[in-house]
Amino acid sequence: MTQVVLRENEGIESALRRFKREVSKAGIFQDIRKNRHFETPLEKEKRKALAKHRQRKYRSHRG
Repeated sequence: MTQVVLRENEGIESALRRFKREVSKAGIFQDIRKNRHFETPLEKEKRKALAKHRQRKYRSHRG
């Protein structure tokens, strides 16, 4: 669980900014998006194949 303790004389905006940074580092938003809907095994396989294809395509154009 990500927590941010308000420091002395710290504004709520800067504390919120720190909180968002910590949540982003922890990968919580990505995990929520990934688990938002049930994914059938076939959908999962297609998504992984597409990601693999994109990764190969990116590698071949680098250079």
